[in-house]
Amino acid sequence: MLLPLEPHVPVSRCPRSRGRFNGRISKTLHILRLADEPAYRRKIKVQANLQEGRHALARKIFHGKAGQLYQRYQDGMEDQIGALGLVLNALVLFNTRYMDAAVQQLREDGFDVRDEDVARLSPFVRHHINMLGRYSFQLPDLPGDLRPLREPDATDEE
Repeated sequence: MLLPLEPHVPVSRCPRSRGRFNGRISKTLHILRLADEPAYRRKIKVQANLQEGRHALARKIFHGKAGQLYQRYQDGMEDQIGALGLVLNALVLFNTRYMDAAVQQLREDGFDVRDEDVARLSPFVRHHINMLGRYSFQLPDLPGDLRPLREPDATDEE
């Protein structure tokens, strides 16, 4: 159903007004659904939490110059954003692989790790990442494809 904006202007001649009304209708339906359906609210909250976790990790990675782009040209800014996305994706892959290895190790050790709990893990954890200091990009010779997991009681000096 299309509603005209003004009585003397036919709807077919006001394409902007149709879009505006359609947007308002969609927004109203979304708000009503949020108010009425707890499952829909949970789904929206999960998506928002995932995005907030990703943004928090990106802010931690992009800490230099207060997280602002300082390139003069759009190409330079796009390069900075592209590099940030590459590092962010590499860190998420690293976290995912090691969380999977940790879950497998817990299961092998006889711990009851439920699939519902594993589904709630986020690869956007960042507290173990040191963003300051020197970086070495030389790959060491490792016997397997992952480093061995640390013991839970081990200190950082070991």
